[in-house]
Amino acid sequence: MENTETPLVLGMLLYPGLTLLDLVGPLTVFTEHAKIHLLSKTLDPVVSDSGIAMVPNTTLAECPAALDVLFVPGGLGTADAMKDAELIAFLKRQASYSRYITSVCTGSLILGAAGLLRGYKATSHWATTESLALFGAEFVNQRVVIDRNRVSGGGVTAGIDFGLTLLALLRGPEVAQMTQLFIEYNPQPPFNSGSPETASPTIVQGVKEMIAKATHGRELVAKS
Repeated sequence: MENTETPLVLGMLLYPGLTLLDLVGPLTVFTEHAKIHLLSKTLDPVVSDSGIAMVPNTTLAECPAALDVLFVPGGLGTADAMKDAELIAFLKRQASYSRYITSVCTGSLILGAAGLLRGYKATSHWATTESLALFGAEFVNQRVVIDRNRVSGGGVTAGIDFGLTLLALLRGPEVAQMTQLFIEYNPQPPFNSGSPETASPTIVQGVKEMIAKATHGRELVAKS
């Protein structure tokens, strides 16, 4: 898909234990429209929570000062990232120069830990939304939430919705729609259990038990 405009500049944070789809969904949307900096402390591969590694191409120290989008994914490693003083300091610093400060899934909790969501509306993975209030953010039960220059997406698969919504803000609805067609984003889920509002109580309880340990760890960090 030909794009003659000056590429956008994205900084996408990598940290151990990130969820791959949180990152790859938005990355796929922006691939044809942006220079993408995969950011980490070093250029060593960063292992996701599925065991697949991503290779950074830019260190935190070399990140361009002016980003169109600063992005943070979520994942099972969120609690450790929230406690990482170097990552938090980087986000605080970089946010001052970024046009949009964004997240998908529990990446919003990392933004919260950096003090970047206080007084903003935001969303996160459905199992962690109560933690947003601990950072002074207001949870909104939507797939994608926009509040001034903060844009947050819900859990995991919401990253594609998030990416298309943000692309529409930056390049216009027509470009976003062309991109949606280009990646053939036409979801037809086999079950109506993609949110706690539509899933059965048994399914909701089963998922809560499955992720309880990770959720508890993030809550402890948020309250500390």
